Formats: sequence, structure tokens, C-alpha cells
Amino acid sequence: MYDFTIVENLQKIDQDIKRHELKYHQKRVLVSKEFTFDAAHHLHCYEGKCKNLHGHTYKVIFGVSGFTDDIGLVIDFGDLKKIWKEKIEVHLDHRYLNDTLPNMNTTAENMVVWIYEKMNEALKGNANDCRVEFVKLYETPTSYAEARREWMNCE
Repeated sequence: MYDFTIVENLQKIDQDIKRHELKYHQKRVLVSKEFTFDAAHHLHCYEGKCKNLHGHTYKVIFGVSGFTDDIGLVIDFGDLKKIWKEKIEVHLDHRYLNDTLPNMNTTAENMVVWIYEKMNEALKGNANDCRVEFVKLYETPTSYAEARREWMNCE
């Protein structure tokens, strides 16, 4: 059913493929990367379990779009990870969010906008016209808040 082969001749740059062939198109492309963090918080003016101090394992998904560079990359996934680790996660992971975030009720709805703004700021001036298209923040495996570029720029 499947025709598997063993690669015997590894493709060589400038011999089997030319450098100008590495960039296949001129289109905008979205790349996505996800991260998790653990944090505690509580909600003010809320009548339910979340008014008490509690924690979550959050999941964040970034959608970043841009144009590919000369080798066909929009942004290196490692660069997204570096931004996440150095500019955003340090404020979130294993933290009491009510202390480390700006004054806000630490709802998923407020936090996802803050995370969007932090990534958007970090990408300013980046090559390939990179921009944040969306951020999803999962508070539980089945509940998330989302911020989208068109909502952030228009409202």
C-alpha cells in the first residue's frame, strides 16, 4: 500500500536545489505555537467557586502571520518560544496572577487581551511583516477566551 524508500542521496543546497527555489511563494501564511503554564488566581465580584483562590493549567495558542523570508520561514518557532519565555511567561507561570498582572479581574477574557498585547508588542519591527492574528487562552480543556487582530484593531 505504501511505497517507502530509504534516502540514499541527501538533497544538497546549490546542487540539487537552488537558493532562489527555497522561497516557494509570496503569500501571507499563519504559523501557530502553543504553550502551557500553571498559575493561581481568584475573581473579584464573582459569585461562584472562582471567587476563591484556585489554580489552573492554562494553555495559550498563538497564531502569527507573515510573509516568508528567503528560505521559506515566516518566523522561527524558536523565536516565538523565546518571546513567550522572556516577555510573557515570566509574568504568568507559577504565579499569583492577581499580583503579577496589571490591575484587572484575572478573567480569561482580560488575560487573553493582555497576552495578545504583549506578543503584539514583541513582534513590532520583526521581519516578514509578522503580526498576531489570534491568541486563545484555555483556562480548562474545554473553556477558552480568544482575542483576534481584527477585534483588537477595530474596537
